[in-house]
Amino acid sequence: MALKELPGVPNQNLLFGKAALTSFFRSGDTLPETEYVLKDLAIDGAKLAEYNKVCGFGLRDALPATYIHTLAGPVHLQLMTDPGFPFAATGLVHIRNQITQHRPVTTGEKLTITVKLADLRAHDKGTQFDVVASASVGGETVWDGVSTILKRGKSTTSSEGGAKAPKEAAAPQEPNAVWPLPGDLGWSYAGVSGDYNPIHLNPITAKLFGFPRNIAHGMWSKARCLAAFEGRLPEKFTVDVSFKLPILLPAKVAFTSTEAAGGFDFALTDARKGKPHLAGTIR
Repeated sequence: MALKELPGVPNQNLLFGKAALTSFFRSGDTLPETEYVLKDLAIDGAKLAEYNKVCGFGLRDALPATYIHTLAGPVHLQLMTDPGFPFAATGLVHIRNQITQHRPVTTGEKLTITVKLADLRAHDKGTQFDVVASASVGGETVWDGVSTILKRGKSTTSSEGGAKAPKEAAAPQEPNAVWPLPGDLGWSYAGVSGDYNPIHLNPITAKLFGFPRNIAHGMWSKARCLAAFEGRLPEKFTVDVSFKLPILLPAKVAFTSTEAAGGFDFALTDARKGKPHLAGTIR
């Protein structure tokens, strides 16, 4: 694995353009052996406050566990637009996300973030792989994240790999909360996360990728669910979600949670039809 230090935070807007321009020229069935490191990343308190507002967290100095994922996001995209990456980044689907917070991180701390690709393996709808990230402070690992990504199409590997995904929990008959989501939620989350993937921004660009309307970011839905547990979580925990059907905006979604051994099971569904959008666990 070749370790490469980035001189600064990659520009996601430029990388999205690069992803679109190079999408027709990518091929192969192996992942690049590169690990990027981004050092001394300072936390912008104003940007954190905006993120908290969009995702439902209270204003505080401690970073939500999902916020560090957004800080690693530009490095994710850098890897998936490098010349050796075999797939078109614009057609990939985020199907699962696991985050472990080892301890709370505060705004005064500087992070070192590392990101690599791993475990290319079969999926019944194509091929999947993991984007493995970690964050440290002064050499101490404070956060780990694994994003499982699906390349739709014919399976190209025989390895099952990966940890077992959380099962959809049996939800209470009545939801804990119902959240109305506006049609411009994609723009709001893009503004605080830097993820301007066109499938989230408006119906016209979403239709180019096979969606009838623009869809909510999966990581917004995870963050909003995590915010519902604020004040009830230990300093160290793992939150693991599987993304189900996309949320077509505007929408109304139902959040349900149940206590489980050592934590919680939770789900996000369509408030009217009950179709699943997300299933998760906190342990």
